[in-house]
Amino acid sequence: LVAHVLLSKYDDHLPLYRIEQIGARNKVPLPRSNLSAWVGRIGVALEPLCDRLIGHLQQRPCLHADETPVAQLDPKSGKNKQAYLWVYRSNDLEGDPPVVVFDYQTGRSGSHARNFLGAWRGHLMVDDYAGYKKCFADAENAIIELGCMAHARRKFFDLHAANQSPIAARALDWFGLLYQVEREARDVTVDNRAQLRAQHSRVLLAEFHAWLKKTSHTVAEGSAIKKAIDYSLRRWPALVRYAETGNLPIDNNPVENAIRPIAIGRKNWLHYGSERAGHRAAVIHSLLATAN
Repeated sequence: LVAHVLLSKYDDHLPLYRIEQIGARNKVPLPRSNLSAWVGRIGVALEPLCDRLIGHLQQRPCLHADETPVAQLDPKSGKNKQAYLWVYRSNDLEGDPPVVVFDYQTGRSGSHARNFLGAWRGHLMVDDYAGYKKCFADAENAIIELGCMAHARRKFFDLHAANQSPIAARALDWFGLLYQVEREARDVTVDNRAQLRAQHSRVLLAEFHAWLKKTSHTVAEGSAIKKAIDYSLRRWPALVRYAETGNLPIDNNPVENAIRPIAIGRKNWLHYGSERAGHRAAVIHSLLATAN
């Protein structure tokens, strides 16, 4: 019964009052106060499993990271304030079972990511949020940054969708060719993927980079297309690092997919009741996302 309640709340995105109503419709009394107590107690009971999950995650040499805003009830004001779920995910291309961990924090400071990662070192796939930059600051003992190709592509995609920009269309062609290599390399060994990237991706990336630099001089300063091009050029070393190997990811889509259920759920359950409730929910989110 408790497992059913947790899955209904966190996988099917049903707030507790709806679970209570569904139970009543089936002549099963499930008072909301009982449901809330069960969720809280199970969240606490599962914390050791989540700690073990974090230990497994931090043994992986490449991680994805992202964060998403959530609402937390402020008991003093009776209103909601903004908190964040930071999300860390293992890299699918390493061949091990995926691990997803949610870390609930009351802010978006980059210190939360640094505290979670601790002494971990490896490749970290992130977007361009400034909060991650200090993770990469120490050149001798740094975490190595991987840039998300999907974020770079999205800027051109939005421009093309808005005004059919021919420059954006050409950039999308380049991205399409790079992702075609990834589709062909999806189900091959790491060594074969490295070979395909060396034969095709690196050549495409060199040509794409030359085109971006040349095109950058032909568009107006301050224009949307100029900003999209400059974003890719500024992020270029991190964006192309994946192509030097066969085991690093091209984008941050896996962790964005892990976040998607949170975006759906928060429209229904609206907020976490307290910081403590947020931490308990993060434990449950972590175990369910890893199991899924």
